[in-house]
Amino acid sequence: MKNIGFILCLLYILVSSASCTVLQWRKTDDEILNKFKGLDIDTKITYFKVDSLDLNVRIQDITTKDNTINLVFFHGAPSSLSTWEEYLTDTTLIATANMHAIDRPGYGYTSFGKEMASIDAQARLFSAILDVKKLDNIIAIGSSYGGPIATRVAFLNPNIKAVIMISPAINPTIEKDIWASRFTQWKLTRWLVPTAYRVAGDEKNIHANELSLIENDWTKLNIPIIHIHGENDNIVPYENVHFSKKNFQNIKVISIPGKGHEISYKNVDLIMPYIIELISDIKVKD
Repeated sequence: MKNIGFILCLLYILVSSASCTVLQWRKTDDEILNKFKGLDIDTKITYFKVDSLDLNVRIQDITTKDNTINLVFFHGAPSSLSTWEEYLTDTTLIATANMHAIDRPGYGYTSFGKEMASIDAQARLFSAILDVKKLDNIIAIGSSYGGPIATRVAFLNPNIKAVIMISPAINPTIEKDIWASRFTQWKLTRWLVPTAYRVAGDEKNIHANELSLIENDWTKLNIPIIHIHGENDNIVPYENVHFSKKNFQNIKVISIPGKGHEISYKNVDLIMPYIIELISDIKVKD
């Protein structure tokens, strides 16, 4: 009982003293628009309403008239489209591709707190959005939990020509148990956990089962897939690369020595060359 009391006090102090903005991993529309205006980058934020699911999906777009390649970014958990800010402000990418970053259900400003834990359901939602937006020549980019989602969207949507998975949790048999996520599942502590972390915990709770439901479909994908993983990842085991090598037909694995799980936004310089490479390859084939 003393241990439970100590944990509750610790959680309360954490939640009370930390910034809500940081804990929820999101920025408002105005914060994003003001940031990009200050950088003289034209961007647009829209909401895709799905009445049947009671969802409003927030999307940030950066488009240039003559660009024919579309990059679509899927974040991990907890996170939001703002995690891709360094990519969205990169002048080389702006010059060579249109970019679209999406708040996944329950995160950012997409029906915040209302999770959609099913990987396949999320992928079908995103595939439909891409069709409505009439996007073609798509490179899907997903980090962590967003890795298998990006790849599942590619399985469903023929307009996706390549995928980049960064630190993806894709092997159902080696899903790592993160003890802190248990607080999101216990009634006694769930109310103390920030909303974005509760959503992440709900996803994590069924993630291995969700991956097992779709793992037999990976061998049917023949588009280029790049799997980038830090060798020192202590969140999503590096051993996921072996699963990718075994299950994808057209796979390139990039191992990053000495780096951990957060390479998607802490080591953008290491990721960028592979995005540029795929853009060039698709332009040649187009």
